[in-house]
Amino acid sequence: MAVSYKKIGLVNTREMFAKAVAGGYAIPAYNFNNMEQLQAIIQACVEVKSPVILQVSSGARKYANQTLLRYMAEGAVEFAKELGGNIPICLHLDHGDTFELCKSCIETGFSSVMIDGSHHPYEKNVELTRQVVEYAHQFDVTVEGELGVLAGIEDDVKAESHTYTRPEEVQDFVSRTGVDSLAISIGTSHGAYKFKPGTNPKIRLDILHEIEKRIPGFPIVLHGSSSVPPEIVAMVNNYGGKLKDAIGIPEEQLREAARSAVCKINIDSDGRLAMTAAIRKVFVEKPDEFDPRKYLGPARDALKNLYKHKCEAVLGSAGRA
Repeated sequence: MAVSYKKIGLVNTREMFAKAVAGGYAIPAYNFNNMEQLQAIIQACVEVKSPVILQVSSGARKYANQTLLRYMAEGAVEFAKELGGNIPICLHLDHGDTFELCKSCIETGFSSVMIDGSHHPYEKNVELTRQVVEYAHQFDVTVEGELGVLAGIEDDVKAESHTYTRPEEVQDFVSRTGVDSLAISIGTSHGAYKFKPGTNPKIRLDILHEIEKRIPGFPIVLHGSSSVPPEIVAMVNNYGGKLKDAIGIPEEQLREAARSAVCKINIDSDGRLAMTAAIRKVFVEKPDEFDPRKYLGPARDALKNLYKHKCEAVLGSAGRA
C-alpha cells in the first residue's frame, strides 16, 4: 500500500523553493546512507533553523534498504521536533534514472524525486521527465529534471566530461515537461576531484545568469557542489589517507549562485571527507579503540559542524525555517 509523505510529516519542495528564490538563498540537499549522517543533518539544521532536503541516491537505497531509509526519514521528523525545531524536511530521490525507481520512491513516502534523463538524447529526456511529472503530480510530489551532464563519479552516476546546459533549451524543456525544478551543468562535478591542480576553479556563472533570464524565477539546482576544504583533505592525509589533488568549488562562488535563482545546492563529498577525517584521527590516536560509537560519534560531530557552516556561510539558509 502506498504511503503519503504528508502522513509522515514531510513537505515537498514547492513552497521551500519559492521562498528560497524570493529570499536569495539555497536549501541544503544533504545525502545520507546511515543513522549518524541523518542525526548530524537534523541536528545541524535544527540548531541553525534551516529547512533541509534529505537526499537518498539509488546507491543509498541498495546499501541501506529502501524500507529502513523511509522509516529513518519518518524518525528524522520526530527527532527534529524532540530537538525543539519545527523545520521543513523534504525526502528526495537523488539521480533517479528510471520511471520505475521514481514511482517506487513516491509510493514509499518520498515527497520529491529527481528524474535524471540527461544521459539520453534531448527528446527522450523530455519524454521520460514528462512521464515522471505526470505520475508524481497526482500525489503532489515535486519533480527535479536535469539538462546537461556533470562530470565525475557519485554512486551509480558516472561521466567522463561536462556537457554544459544550453540556455536555449531550458524554456522548451521546462514548458514541455512540467518539472518543478531544473538541475543544470555549469562546471560543478561529482566527487572530490573537481579541478586539476594549478587551475583556477570556476563555475560558469555566465551560463547560470543566461538561464535565469530565459526562465525568470524558476528554481535551479546545482549538483556536485562540495568545496573539498583543504584543511579536511590535509587531515585525512595526515592520518594515513591518500587524497592527492582533491579540489572543489570555492564557497564564495556557491554563495553568489545561491543569491540568484539557484535554490537547491547538493553537498555530499564534503560530508564524506569530514567523517573520514574524524574516523582516521581516532584510529591513529587510539589504535586500541574498537567501539564503533567512539569513532562514529566524533565523525557525526564533525559532519554536524560542517553542515552548520554550510547553512550559515555558504547557502544562506540559516534562520529561514
